[in-house]
Amino acid sequence: MRILFVVPYTPNLIRVRPYNLIRALSRRGHQVTVLTLTTNDGEVEQARELAKECQVITHPLPRWRSLANSLRALPGRAPLQAHYCWQPALAEDLQRLARQANYDVVHVEHLRGARYGTFLSRQVPVGQRPPIVWDSVDCISLLFRQAAAQSKSAFGRLITRLELGRTERYESWLLPQFERILVTSPADRQALSALASGVAPAAPIDVIPNGVDLQYFRPDTRELRSSNTLVLSGKMSYHANITMALYLVHDVMPRVWAKRPDVKLTIVGKDPPREVRALATNESIRVSGTVADVRPFLRQAAIAVAPIRYGAGIQNKILEAMACGAPVVTTPQATTALNATVDRDLLVAADVPSFATAVLDLLSDKARREAVAAAGLNYVRTCHDWDTITTQLEDAYISASSRRP
Repeated sequence: MRILFVVPYTPNLIRVRPYNLIRALSRRGHQVTVLTLTTNDGEVEQARELAKECQVITHPLPRWRSLANSLRALPGRAPLQAHYCWQPALAEDLQRLARQANYDVVHVEHLRGARYGTFLSRQVPVGQRPPIVWDSVDCISLLFRQAAAQSKSAFGRLITRLELGRTERYESWLLPQFERILVTSPADRQALSALASGVAPAAPIDVIPNGVDLQYFRPDTRELRSSNTLVLSGKMSYHANITMALYLVHDVMPRVWAKRPDVKLTIVGKDPPREVRALATNESIRVSGTVADVRPFLRQAAIAVAPIRYGAGIQNKILEAMACGAPVVTTPQATTALNATVDRDLLVAADVPSFATAVLDLLSDKARREAVAAAGLNYVRTCHDWDTITTQLEDAYISASSRRP
C-alpha cells in the first residue's frame, strides 16, 4: 500500500506508537510517506534517522507558533490541542500530495493532528482523495475528566478544566469526519462512542493496541538486578505521571520505608518539573531527569512500580518494564487496556496499604519476583508484538477503503 502518515510530533523512541507503526509498515513492504513536525535540532536528527526507513518530510514548529496557535484558539470553542500543532506549510504539503500522488490511505495521528485530516477532507472532495483514518490514540476527554478530579499538578488541573468541555464537543464533532477511527483500548472506544451526537453516523472505531519493540526492550543478563531498588519511569512533564510520582512518594513509600528503610527509588523520565525534582532531597530517592536510554534502569531495578491514578489508553511504561524483565506492581487503572493475568503477569493493588504490601512482599521473595518477571515478559511477547499489531492496522486501512462511496 501507499500510505501518507501525518504525525503532529516527531516519531521517536518516546512517541512509540507512530515510530513503531511507521517502521513496521515500511519493513512489510508498504511505501510510507511521513509528514511531521520538528521543534528542535534533536528532533531534526531523529527525523533523519527515520528517513532511513521511509520518506520523511518535516516542517519546523517553533514554540512561538504553538503559543500563537493556542492564543488564537482561546476565544473559540475548539480545544487548544486541536490548534497547538497547526503548521500551514505541512497542510499545504498534505493537500498537494493527496491530490498528486496515488495514496491508498491517509493516516492522521492524535487529537493534535486531527485538524490536518479535517482540512484535507474540506479541500479535496471525497472521490478525489484517499480515505482518511484518524488514530485518536486515546479519548482525550476521558483523560481530562479523570485529571480534573485527581491531578496533583496545579497546571494539570487548570488546563484540563479549561479543555474538558471543549474537547468533548470537538471529539464528538470529529467522529463522523473520517472513514475509520483508531484507539488503543476498549475503554477509549467506549468513551468516544458515548460522545456520538447522532446527527451524523460516527465512523467505525477499531481498537489497535500499543506494542513494545521487543528487539530494543529486552532483558540483559549482563546487568545485575538490585535487591532493593524500585524504578518509576515515564515522561515526567506529563501531569498524570507527576501525580503518580507524588502519590508514590508521599503516600506509598512511607509505608515501605517503615519496614524496609534500605529501599531506594529511582524516578526516570524526561523533563521533571520542580515538584518532582524536589523529591530528590530525600536521600533514598534519585530523580534522573532526561536519560539517553531508560533500559539500564529497568534492567537493574528489583521492581518497576507504576501507581497510576488516572489515564487513558495503554501504559507503555508497563509494557517496556515487562519487556526488560522487571516485575511490575501497578494499579487497576493501568490494566483496563491489557489482557494480562493479575498476580501472574503483574501485581495490581488498588490502595495505598495494598500497594505497599505488594512491593514489600516482592522485595522479600526473589523467586516470586523472577516468576512474575518471566510471566510478564512472556505476556508482552505474545500480545504486544508490533508486527502482529501492524497486521491489525493493515486490516483497518482496507476497511476504511471499503467504506468509501
